[in-house]
Amino acid sequence: MAFHTYLMASAPYGTLYCGHSDNLAGRIYVHREKLLKGFTSQYGILRLVWYEHHETRSAAFTRERRIKKWERAWKIRLIEEMNPRWDDLYADLFL
Repeated sequence: MAFHTYLMASAPYGTLYCGHSDNLAGRIYVHREKLLKGFTSQYGILRLVWYEHHETRSAAFTRERRIKKWERAWKIRLIEEMNPRWDDLYADLFL
């Protein structure tokens, strides 16, 4: 089973959200379609801009908690190392 930590954004340099999941494509779909009321639906956070794979749920959760404590500039740097144009990476999950 694969586990992921991910960052989503409302737009380039917009509002950010960090999460983790064992079904990344399904979880991002829930965010994008606003199927659950909450932070991402309230602020229009629909764009998957960064993610990474983890071997265990615990590792993905720990990474999420660490990133959530980071300064915003560090999160932006992390995104831009993988995705300098802030492209929506959702479609890449199905390649």
